[in-house]
Amino acid sequence: MRTVVRIIDRLNVGGPAIHAVLTSRGVPRYRTVLVIGTVEPTEADMGYLLEGSGVEFVVIPELGRELRPLDDLRAAWELYRLIRRLSPEVVHTHKAKAGALGRLVALLAGVPVRVHTYHGHVFHGYFSPAKTRFFLAVERTLAHFTDTLVALSDGLVAELSRRYRVADAERFRVVPLGLDLAPFAAAEQHAGTLRRMIGAAPDDELIAIVGRMVPIKDHRTFVEAARLLRRPRARFVFIGGGELEERLREQAAGLPCHFLGWQREVHRLYADLDALVLSSISEGTPVALIEAMAAGIPVAATAVGGVPDLLRDGARGELAPPSDAAALAQAIERALSPAARERARRIRAEVLVEHAGERLCRDLADLYDELLGDQRGGAGRVTR
Repeated sequence: MRTVVRIIDRLNVGGPAIHAVLTSRGVPRYRTVLVIGTVEPTEADMGYLLEGSGVEFVVIPELGRELRPLDDLRAAWELYRLIRRLSPEVVHTHKAKAGALGRLVALLAGVPVRVHTYHGHVFHGYFSPAKTRFFLAVERTLAHFTDTLVALSDGLVAELSRRYRVADAERFRVVPLGLDLAPFAAAEQHAGTLRRMIGAAPDDELIAIVGRMVPIKDHRTFVEAARLLRRPRARFVFIGGGELEERLREQAAGLPCHFLGWQREVHRLYADLDALVLSSISEGTPVALIEAMAAGIPVAATAVGGVPDLLRDGARGELAPPSDAAALAQAIERALSPAARERARRIRAEVLVEHAGERLCRDLADLYDELLGDQRGGAGRVTR
């Protein structure tokens, strides 16, 4: 059996962590060893996803979020030793830090195939202009030594290739996000859970936002949009946490808000939602939107990154420009309409198929086979 070494800097809360664990346990025809670092003290940890998963994993503590030259050198050395010992056919990296170290080490170790997945990017809204230019230069250089660049949507490919010139569009392969959606498909059995938790009446409208409370998610615009809504029975539910939580609580003062923190079984809360909102200024493919659609919940979101692709340019959910509270409020109003609720029920089945975890794992297995020149696909390795 061929071996894949999958590398991600840490399993902090978010789509990349879910993706990395899911694909480490389910890609057919391949043994996968997952390499992870440790989360920062201020971050929420999704390491619990490994509990009982059967995933073979290795922890390199120095492989974390922050750039620390000595730790990064130690992480690179440990990665090199591990890769030389395992002799994988494929190294597949995720996120910027792991993508840089992992691909460089894989190149030095002579790994036949190197793949990197962009779950989003850090070229807008994260760093100073000088740092952003540096990271862009690094990514453009690394792209030359990567066999395939994977992105989660056509929109993300367009951003990376046209706007940021990381690599030509032909170098990318779109592999849409897949998740374990069974709990969300069965969300109705938990109806009433959220309402009981927050003391909401049956006719209260519950509008939620799910995600890290960090600048890139722009919760502030969601709060401003909430103030513009004229829905006397609306309650606003914040699921998640992060560095901006205290500030958000202050900004939301006077609104009927509920801050629930991180929820390990978030699917139990979806059945009671009337709408789910995303207000980010930059995104790859947001997990929360897929989860909501799988649960039959209408969504309203900012049109950034892969969101328009996911929502089919408004055919599956309501879109608004980023950082525009008035437009987002209007999108939420539309998402609360009976027509939006009916549409959410109608598209649910197709979302469950398109974003199934099994489909994602099959797609990756086929990609690896192609790049390695599988007997069914050709006699030699595909180069791009």
